[in-house]
Amino acid sequence: MAAASAGVSDPCLLGAGELSRAFVARRLSPVDVVDALLARIARLEPKLHAFVDVHAASARLAAEGADKAIRAGHALGPLHGVPVALKDLIDLEGQITAGGSASQRQRRSTVTATIAKRMIAQGMIVLGKTHTVEFAMGGWGTNQHLGTPWNPWDPATARTPGGSSSGSGVAVAARLAPWAIGTDTGGSVRLPASFCGLTGLKVTIGRISTHGIIPLSSTLDTPGPMARSVEDAALLYDVLQGPDPFDATTRGIAAEDPQPMLRRGVRGLRLARLPTGEREGVAPEMLAAYDRAVECLAGLGAEVVDLRLPFRFAELNALQAISQAESYHFNGRLAEDPEAPLDDAVRKRVLAGAKISASEYLGAKRLLREFKQKLYAAMDGVDALLTPTTETAAIPLDEVDQELAPSRFTRFGNLLELCALALPSGFTATGLPLSLQIVCRGYDEAMALRIGHAYQQATDWHSRLPPIGS
Repeated sequence: MAAASAGVSDPCLLGAGELSRAFVARRLSPVDVVDALLARIARLEPKLHAFVDVHAASARLAAEGADKAIRAGHALGPLHGVPVALKDLIDLEGQITAGGSASQRQRRSTVTATIAKRMIAQGMIVLGKTHTVEFAMGGWGTNQHLGTPWNPWDPATARTPGGSSSGSGVAVAARLAPWAIGTDTGGSVRLPASFCGLTGLKVTIGRISTHGIIPLSSTLDTPGPMARSVEDAALLYDVLQGPDPFDATTRGIAAEDPQPMLRRGVRGLRLARLPTGEREGVAPEMLAAYDRAVECLAGLGAEVVDLRLPFRFAELNALQAISQAESYHFNGRLAEDPEAPLDDAVRKRVLAGAKISASEYLGAKRLLREFKQKLYAAMDGVDALLTPTTETAAIPLDEVDQELAPSRFTRFGNLLELCALALPSGFTATGLPLSLQIVCRGYDEAMALRIGHAYQQATDWHSRLPPIGS
């Protein structure tokens, strides 16, 4: 486990913000960066299996165009030429987008997702599509038919990469891409961020358009950035956010610039610690890292307070009627077809939605509104709730129980329309990443990023490199 250096000669080891500054200063060319990343993908992909498709030819063409535009003084903006990887749910017109399903490997997109258009409009270069759990319906990161990406923090043992944005997590962690897009319905940005040692931002519903993204749950789906630092996550978040006429949930939600708040530190903020009763079941190393992170933020000037939650996290995790019913709506036809090559565990999850009545569905929505009101009342005067992101570090794949989910601390953020940031908080004795989660009220992404940035300015966990590719 090594630390990345800003002075490295390999451009693959640079973050997105560093690449942007290098392009602006003409110290690097997008052509050199894309060539280096594609060479790295070719070398490591047979082991890592992060990408379902690599768009090498189009990426090289885009890099050549970006290089010429930058040299001519016609850069579209500071991110012109910076590469990005997209989860295999994000439509690009004319390209295959299968949603992680072997049954959909011939599905050719007829539209380009709004977020992809926004990134391309900034001159960003799509490297390819990354693997996902089938239909984005699973937190461990496994995929029975298309393959499970290899978590790069353990060269010897196949461990959970986290899901459903498994390929995006592995690609960014292994420096195959400077950043990537994930989606989060119950933790699918934050779980791979935890297991792969990344920074992942789960935004509030309506903050970022879902138009052109294969849906799992239209009520809960949120796309978001997966990056190596809070600084990079904030840059990509700023590009992705904003109203979209093709997504009604975004209307009336004005874009916010996270940069003015990003470097204000945490002095004077009130941060709530995890209730004592919720510490049970969390691995000792995860708890120790969490406690050190809380102490670090307190040392930076934050006031750490106790918070009485109006629920147990397990209570909310049991409220799956919304996602189950909506996933059946979108994927039930395939799940009902015994000839369709579906992941056994995913098929079972989808079919569970067939049993959800309209009364149960609407009752779950009503109950969640009540929980949200109670939580907001409990958080009055508190800027954020701090939790571990997951109960453990990544576990071996042969120990995964598909009847369980690693989303104990993440799912409530989706159900209660909150925003949350996951970021590295340390390592186990065997070198596996540990993770802190910063949970804020809905539409307070700038606050979560501010707290996370202050923490990363005081620590270097986010700069460590995994053994594979170091």
